[in-house]
Amino acid sequence: MASLSVDRIGPGRARTRPDRVLADKAYSAKAHRAMLRKRGIQVVIPERSDQVGNRKRRGRNGGRPVGLDKEAYKRRNVIARSFNTLKQWRGLATRYDKLALTYRGGAVLSALVVWLHELGDTP
Repeated sequence: MASLSVDRIGPGRARTRPDRVLADKAYSAKAHRAMLRKRGIQVVIPERSDQVGNRKRRGRNGGRPVGLDKEAYKRRNVIARSFNTLKQWRGLATRYDKLALTYRGGAVLSALVVWLHELGDTP
């Protein structure tokens, strides 16, 4: 999270805090939610079924269900499909590169090739 930057539209420096975080059920732990809530970031992560069951089993002491913006969560698939497109590159999927700089270079190169392909200007 320390290296995060969100570019602004127009003048000004990049923001270091996004408006919301979209994730799947694998990241629904209390620690993740607490860290994001402390930074003032809206969390769009559904609860896992075992967490729901444990909360309901505890009755009133279980607390309220987490809020979930279902419309925002529906748009999460765009991000997942983008990762799947990038992982078509074997080096990115298997993480052969030992240096983070080399891995990032491969990620940028693959994103550039995908972007140029989507433009349709290349054969």
